[in-house]
Amino acid sequence: MATPVQVTGAAILFAFYAITILFFVIRGSRKTKSINDYALGSISFSPFFVGLSLASSMTSAATFVINPGLVANFGISGYLSFGIVFPLASMLSLVVMTKSFRKYGQSVKAVSLASWIRSRYESKGYGLFVALLSFLLIAFIVLILVALAKVMSQALNADQVVVLGVLTVFIFGYMMFGGANSMVYTNMVQALVMIVVAFILITSGVKFFNEGLGGFFDQLRTIDPLLTSGTNPESPLFRNYIEIIIAQLIVGIAVVVQPHIITKSLLLKEEKDVNIFLITAVGIQLLFYTVVIAGLYARLTFPDLTANGVTLNNDSIIPTYVMHAFSGGIFAVLAGLLVILGLISAGFSTVEGLIQSLSTTLTSDLIKPLFGKNIKNENNYLLINKGVIIMLAILSFFIARDQLLHPKLSVAIFAQNGVYAYFSILFVPILFGIFIKKISLKVPLTASLVALVSYYSVYYLFPYLLQKGLADFGYFNIFMKDSVQNPAIAAATAIVMSLTVALILFVITPKKNT
Repeated sequence: MATPVQVTGAAILFAFYAITILFFVIRGSRKTKSINDYALGSISFSPFFVGLSLASSMTSAATFVINPGLVANFGISGYLSFGIVFPLASMLSLVVMTKSFRKYGQSVKAVSLASWIRSRYESKGYGLFVALLSFLLIAFIVLILVALAKVMSQALNADQVVVLGVLTVFIFGYMMFGGANSMVYTNMVQALVMIVVAFILITSGVKFFNEGLGGFFDQLRTIDPLLTSGTNPESPLFRNYIEIIIAQLIVGIAVVVQPHIITKSLLLKEEKDVNIFLITAVGIQLLFYTVVIAGLYARLTFPDLTANGVTLNNDSIIPTYVMHAFSGGIFAVLAGLLVILGLISAGFSTVEGLIQSLSTTLTSDLIKPLFGKNIKNENNYLLINKGVIIMLAILSFFIARDQLLHPKLSVAIFAQNGVYAYFSILFVPILFGIFIKKISLKVPLTASLVALVSYYSVYYLFPYLLQKGLADFGYFNIFMKDSVQNPAIAAATAIVMSLTVALILFVITPKKNT
């Protein structure tokens, strides 16, 4: 529980943060005159600023709050997965895919992932399909809202659901107006705070290394030998190297096709800016990924994962660790408040990108194609976009509230089940669209459908058949026997199946110049 000094300091800090955000939103909204301005901005942004914006958008509350909690629960196996394998795969994929994606997106004036797909494959139906899939991203918004509510309620000693309600109104409220013109600058401020906080969190456990790296491992081993093992058979996510390495490599490569990530490059006005953008984004992002080591510090601080006699669920571990680790003198309290600010910055930066990209997709790529004939004035789409954001706010609040009140291991599982399905379905179409010039629509469309069926079969159907004794998957039973499924296994399977089918179809079907 936060002390009165911490509560007062947090309240002042949150108020100042809100005022800063609103300043940039009001400034940006003055230059937002159309849905295109909302999506891509009407300002020429520095590639350094856009790189910071991407790094902060990719670094959600999952990286700073949820994933370190999983590392605290399951140890080094979780760190290998989230702190090494996934970061390297995602950054390599970002560099390889960004330039070609941006080049084509600029040529057809794409404002979203769905519009990019529609133009690339010359198919309105495919564009509508991708727009509908975007609803899966609500799961990621929910994860961030839950993480933010937990962090802020801990800092304020307030009710989580009340904090969730205020957060939802505030975030979705200001996102109705600013869009890209303000988001790049709010993300820049958030990224700068997160850089400082990343260094604080990474060094916050330096005392545990007094006897060197070996001593650090010995302390973890004393708590539970599995915490220092490369695999953790007792976890639902890090049981073997298929989950820790192979699945995370595939997922890391595919994760960049999320709209709030890969479309960020469309904000760049000049081709020469791309390298600076990528160097900035990759360098800062790798720093942010390292923050998951704080989960090991938290486990050493709370060996039995309880605080004041209360068992810590996964998503409460890092907020509780921060309030405990920085509760000493005035300087420690100030450092702790800065860390809290960094944690909420990580959440705000990503949720802004998600709301902006999702609302733009639903407005431009779903509502406009279906009802555009009845909407004569283009300016009305900005108003419609506001209505879409309100709908998303209501839906996100009630799902997040349920996740707060009825958690199942971690909200990360719920979020990944939506987000992982989304990028599994779109990875092959974007990959082929970037690197193959002549291709039949049947190839990417079939790949998407195969990924859709594969993902949800592995996640829901196969475990059901196994539990009912209707099927036996041999070695792979290990991935389906628990009540909590690993979305990375479903995603990796879906991507491999999708890519295999796409390659076969590409070879045997006539080529079309799209």
